[in-house]
Amino acid sequence: MDVQPFKIEVPEETLADLKERLAQTRWPDELPGTGWDYGTNMAYLKELVDYWQNSFDWRAQEEAINRFSHFKADVDGLGIHFIHQKGVGPDPMPLVLTHGWPGSFFEMSKITPLLADPASHGGDAADAFHVVTPSMPGYGFSDHPTKPGMHVLRVSDLWVKLMKDGLGYDRFGAQGGDWGASVTAYLGFAYPENLIGIHLTSMVRPTPYMGPGSTPLSEAEQALLKQREEWMQAEGGYSHIQGTKPQTLSYGLNDSPVGLAAWLVEKYRSWSDCGGDVESRFTKDELLTTITIYWAAQIINSSTRLYYETARHPWDMKQGERISVPAAMAVFPGEISLPPREWGERSYNVQRWTEMPCGGHFAALEEPERLAEDIRAFFRPLRN
Repeated sequence: MDVQPFKIEVPEETLADLKERLAQTRWPDELPGTGWDYGTNMAYLKELVDYWQNSFDWRAQEEAINRFSHFKADVDGLGIHFIHQKGVGPDPMPLVLTHGWPGSFFEMSKITPLLADPASHGGDAADAFHVVTPSMPGYGFSDHPTKPGMHVLRVSDLWVKLMKDGLGYDRFGAQGGDWGASVTAYLGFAYPENLIGIHLTSMVRPTPYMGPGSTPLSEAEQALLKQREEWMQAEGGYSHIQGTKPQTLSYGLNDSPVGLAAWLVEKYRSWSDCGGDVESRFTKDELLTTITIYWAAQIINSSTRLYYETARHPWDMKQGERISVPAAMAVFPGEISLPPREWGERSYNVQRWTEMPCGGHFAALEEPERLAEDIRAFFRPLRN
């Protein structure tokens, strides 16, 4: 496998064009006094866009990101961008971290140093990992798929090839949330001989086997399914359009940076443990770094297509199937759904279940220290 060093360098003309588009924004109307009830609040978005246009320093963020060790590899004909941060310790364990939507590899920027070099951050060098953080196909600075069929199960296949053939790691751990949790779960299911263990912050896929002979749902499980149904009715419009007509959506969001910012920042507010104040969890620089990656790499269409592809390749457990490798779940209270342990034990070999005191969907950005310590603790007894 051809693996080459990679450096993020957004062309100056892309940044100049961005500023021109921001300056020429045609703003819609808004009903007074509605806050965020109808979607992204205009007053906050204007504040964020003003900062993006006049104060945000992409070059400073780019320089900080490039301090990590970036590479690009040809995996089954697709250029996959990834960070490979070597661990500092006596025997680091290989660990692949997989992001979700609307995130990117940048979501792991706070947690990577804590995992790769724990001794420099108050931890034990014996807990060090070789941290591999890929950009999923169509995300970050990975290539855009050019044909149908790039769903989460396929991403898992690519990760095994990257880890084994590209980096020489025959056995490794995996961690992820959102789509990254689905990728991680399938790694544990399809490649148990390669996976040391899997650590998750969400359990949406696979759907457990619920047919004849299965254990009846507990009250907590019934409440989970009811909550998920209610959430989809109130918040799931984005998922439905991205899973059915992502191409139609992409014309507006790929052409208007303000439209893109509105589409993404609402999720950071709604899905985080921020109490309605998005900047209590994320700085403007953090929000705009993610948004600028989406803008500069033009990935809104290729990233949302993952919803379309995965909807057509569902993953449901069949009778007798289970993910056999050791699994851990960190439950953050601001997450989209909060499964009870018995739900996880239907499909997973649960060895650790942690109820976190705070944090939400973007756990690696919101609570990096708590998440890093839970990952270290889970994998500690598996290192031998």
